[in-house]
Formats: sequence, structure tokens, C-alpha cells
Amino acid sequence: MTWEWLIIILYAISLLFIFFFSLGQLHLTYHYLKQKRSRKYKKSATPEMQSEYPKVCVQLPIYNEKYVVSRLVDSVCQLDYPNDKLSIQILDDSTDETTSILMEKVQEWKAYGKNIELILRPDRVDFKAGALQYGMQQTDADFIAIFDADFLPKPYFLKATIPHFQDEKIGVVQTRWGHVNKDYSILTRLQAFGLDAHFTIEQVGRNNAGSFINFNGTGGVWRKKTIEDAGGWSADTLTEDLDLSYRSQLKGWKFLYKEDVESPAELPIIMPAIKSQQFRWNKGGAETARKNIAKVFKSNLSISNKLHAFFHLFNSSIFIAILITAILSVPMLWIKSIHPELKILFQIGSVFLLGFFSIAIFYWVANKHLMKTKKHAAYFFKTFPLFITVSMGLSLHNALAVAEGLLGFKSAFIRTPKFNISDKNKSWKDNKYIKLQFSWLSVLEAFLAIYFAFAIYLGFNLKDYGLVIFHLMLMLGFLTVFYHSVRPQFK
Repeated sequence: MTWEWLIIILYAISLLFIFFFSLGQLHLTYHYLKQKRSRKYKKSATPEMQSEYPKVCVQLPIYNEKYVVSRLVDSVCQLDYPNDKLSIQILDDSTDETTSILMEKVQEWKAYGKNIELILRPDRVDFKAGALQYGMQQTDADFIAIFDADFLPKPYFLKATIPHFQDEKIGVVQTRWGHVNKDYSILTRLQAFGLDAHFTIEQVGRNNAGSFINFNGTGGVWRKKTIEDAGGWSADTLTEDLDLSYRSQLKGWKFLYKEDVESPAELPIIMPAIKSQQFRWNKGGAETARKNIAKVFKSNLSISNKLHAFFHLFNSSIFIAILITAILSVPMLWIKSIHPELKILFQIGSVFLLGFFSIAIFYWVANKHLMKTKKHAAYFFKTFPLFITVSMGLSLHNALAVAEGLLGFKSAFIRTPKFNISDKNKSWKDNKYIKLQFSWLSVLEAFLAIYFAFAIYLGFNLKDYGLVIFHLMLMLGFLTVFYHSVRPQFK
């Protein structure tokens, strides 16, 4: 019975983590709805400037982005802000023709009187974090706005964010990401569905609860003093944005999230690019958790905020819990069949279905508040099951990324390829940044699809149908991820 109890214990621990994670998401949903109903939220319009606008530096960290840099520079140069108070730094680490494209763009906008500068570092040290730190040392602006290469800020962006810094305690104003190519494919729709929940429920909920939130790496504005006070940008994690967010909030700086200000951006359109982005986010999140969790627990934060911070920092670990639960659910069927005396344990375990409904409510509220149309229900019931299914299919890839981060395995910063494609009829095949390679991970994903097909057969054979839907979703999820991972190689 030793191995059987080991499986039962690991299975129960994983379920318990998923359950508490789900309750945390439900708690954030409560705070989101509470904030939406509050008078404070309804009166949260951008305040009037009581003095002249301060100096702002817009930083654009670039590395080999020839497909999107022109539209980025054009968009930023059209920001509505006093010309004598605005400077633009293009922090270019490119090794291809992107630099020549930027040189032409800079000259074009300088002719219109824009204070725009192309900055080329002597060494590409510390990747994006190093570029941001290098640029910050060369500006006298008190505030720094940051946009990644695939963003297209609206002209009103600075006037909707800068006035909030009249509160001297605010160190960051973060805005909501929009999606310029949401309807390109089912993959982009699913990504938008997941990101929208983060940029509504999570960010607003944490902000309302007084918990830590994070600067999302782009689409936000920093008070320069905040960055300096927290020790500056650091490249010892793959998510330098989350790391600096925690270090600065532990210093006492407040973050403000503006759900009503949208910063449109591009979503990856093929699975290898999605995996590249997911790997960096999940591994970097785990690295940041490993680096900062002790500081959080030693701080004078409330117990509630420490718990929120724990699940915030370790939220990527949910993929490890999902993978363990999924894999062990098959031997659990067998254990249940040969040990009917343990039936009570499985009946108690069914309470964890509440976790699934908590997650469903989380995404339902996000979808409803963003769409604001009667069609939101139909869209939700069409999209949510597929989103959860594909998320399960990504659990192996993401769990490995998290494990690397938690165990301290270092890897280089790999940026997500950009496409500048929103038309379904346009091809990405000529994108020079896509390096498609065979991956044994895809073979493992195919194997897991077969494994969970066997689990379905086993459930019917044992006349135990409780996990059939779960196993069906896992089978379809891994099959979908496998298919979309290898398909680009044949195109």
C-alpha cells in the first residue's frame, strides 16, 4: 500500500493547491465586483493637472523587430502631450535591418520637431532590463513610459495616466492591454480570453484589496524615483517587470491600475511563439517568487495580503499541480477499483469541483464586464471550455518552465516573435524570426494525449465515469497543443 498512499497523498496535495488557488481567484472576483459598485470607482476619472505637465520619457526597448517598429514609432510620436515635455528613447539592441529602419524613422519624426533619439548600447548586456536601465541613466525626465515593440498606444495615453502621479505615493500607473489581432484565429481568441481576465479581475481585484499588483512590462508609466528607490532594473529573472514591481511595493510605493485605459498590442499567432512567451512568463514568475517570497513574508503586510502575494507569485505553479493531478488521476482510478474501502476519500475529493466553478465564475465575470453585450453568454460558453482544455494541454510545457524557475536553472531571455499580421489571409511563413525546430516535448504531448485516451477507456472498463470528462478534456488539450506545435513546420 506504500506506493498507493504516496499517489493518494500527492494527488490530494495537488488538488488542494488547485482548490486554494481557485478560492483566491474567487476572492479577487469579489473585490472586482465590489470595486465596480463603489462610488470611488465611478469617480475614478483622470484628475485635472494642478500644475504644468512634467517631463516624460517614453522608452521603446527593441531587438530585431523589423516587422513592427515603424508602426510603433509612428504611434508613439502621435501621443498627445506637450512637445517640450516629451522625449522618446528607442533602445535598440538589434543585429539586423531593424536599426536602419529605425534610423529613417527617427530622421522622419525629427523633421516634425519630435525629441526622439536612437540609442545603441555598446553591449547587449542584461537584455531588456539592461536596455531600460541604460536609457534611464540618460534622461532627466521624472516619469518613464514603456512600450514593447508590438504595442500601439492611443494618443490620449499620457494625459490619462500622468495626472495620477500628483499623488506622491503612486509609483506606477499600469493600463489594460488590448488586442489588435484578437479575431485572427482560435489561438488568438483564446489568448485574449485569458489575458482579459487578468487585466480585469486580477489587476482591479488586487488593487481594490490593497494587495500587490504588477507592472506588466509594457503599457504603463513609472515614476523614475520609484525605480531608483527599489534598486533599478535587474536581469536575474526572466520577468524583470514582476521582480521590480515587488521590490518597489515592498518599499512602500503604491501601484494604480487603470482598466479604462486600453493599450492595444499584438498576440502571437502560432503555437511555437505562444510557447516561447508562456515559457518566459511562467519561468520568470517562478524565478521572481523564489527571489522575493521570503521578503514578502518578513514584511509587515496583513495576512490577507501575504496570502494574495503568495498565490500571485506562485500562480504559474498551478500548471505543476494540474499536471500532477492529471497524470495521477489514472492510477487513482485503479486504486479506487481495488480498494472500495477508500471510497469515502474519493467522495470527499469531489468537493474540489467547487474549484472548477470558482474559475468559471472568475472568467464569466471578466467576459461579461469586457464585452458589455447580450452576446457575452454565448461567447463565454463557446470559449471557456476550449480555453480550459487548451490550458490543460499546455500544462506539461508550462510546468517544465515553472520547475526550471523554482530550481534555479538559468536561461537566456528569448523574446516572442512579432508578425504585424491581423488579416487571416496573410501568411507568416516569410517571418525571418521564426526558427521552427523539432521538439521532443511535442512527442511527450502526443504521448499524453494517448495516455488520457487510455484513461477514458479505463474509466468505461471499470464503470467509473467520474473522471471521463476530465480525461476527455486532457486528451483533446494535449492533442490540440501537439497539432498546433507541429503544424507550422509543415507550412
